[in-house]
Amino acid sequence: MDVLTLAEANLISPPILFFVLGLIAAFVRSDLSIPEAIAKALSLYLVMAIGFKGGAEMAAGDLNWSVGGALLAGVVLSALLPVLGFGLLMLTTRVGRIDAAAIAAHYGSISIVTFIAASDAARFLDTPGEGFMVAVAAAMEAPAIVTALILAGSAARASNGGEGHSESRLSVLKEIAANGSIVLLIGAFFIGWMTGPRGMEAVSPFFNDIFRGVLCLFLLDMGLVAGRGLLRNWRVLKPGVIGFGLYMPVIGALAGMGTGLLVGLEAGSLGLLMTLAASASYIAVPAALRLALPEARPAISLTLALGITFPFNLVAGIPLYFWLARLVTGTGG
Repeated sequence: MDVLTLAEANLISPPILFFVLGLIAAFVRSDLSIPEAIAKALSLYLVMAIGFKGGAEMAAGDLNWSVGGALLAGVVLSALLPVLGFGLLMLTTRVGRIDAAAIAAHYGSISIVTFIAASDAARFLDTPGEGFMVAVAAAMEAPAIVTALILAGSAARASNGGEGHSESRLSVLKEIAANGSIVLLIGAFFIGWMTGPRGMEAVSPFFNDIFRGVLCLFLLDMGLVAGRGLLRNWRVLKPGVIGFGLYMPVIGALAGMGTGLLVGLEAGSLGLLMTLAASASYIAVPAALRLALPEARPAISLTLALGITFPFNLVAGIPLYFWLARLVTGTGG
């Protein structure tokens, strides 16, 4: 299958079409909305389902060196991608150092929703990843934030500021560790791992049969959120910043491809690692940076991550990444 065939297959999948419907509804200023409590419940379900299924799949397979290699690759990518993103922003845009560091943190960390969509697309495209990629996703949340704080000069200010700044950094680490999505993802992963295929069989109607329907409803809400965010904050997105939101995912994906090949990932897992490296956080990182970099302007980073990069990855990025993953691993072209 070539990249156009994969893109077409992805574009006509119901979850992507419901996301596009949400965008259209937002742009025409429809009053369509998903109640916040329901949207939260959908998010919790999806994170729990992907964590549990990943753990069950890992229990059914054999542990190998790819697991440790993939975890190391994910941590390295999360720590180093913000450095590259920060440099590009400083060279190509007029955003300040603090805002550049904040944006770079979003692009070094990951979007768990993009990962869920990619996992679903991988099965739809008949290129599923291995269960341990759930653990890789969790490992990639925090390193980018630490790198961003260093880039913003927080480390220097902290060394001169005394105990208060140390407490602030500790609060940020606690915020990351206690993030609800990460706690649920890791917890569900270990439950799935402990119960294995027998546990998966017992809850299959809940985690398998309705998964895609819930994903459709959730992505409809994400389309509404992304579209309304663009309408509200489009003035903060200058051409250079918009360009960054489109080319940085591709750069991240290529970096993910290189590191994934080094640790010997198969096509499905390689496509997922590329997607993780290409994604941009809009949940965990904003919460942490609210404490760590309160002077950063979240309207820029959030609108860029959710309004530009997230739609790009869903519509064009994911099929491109999996096509490349198949191509370089020799499993399809």
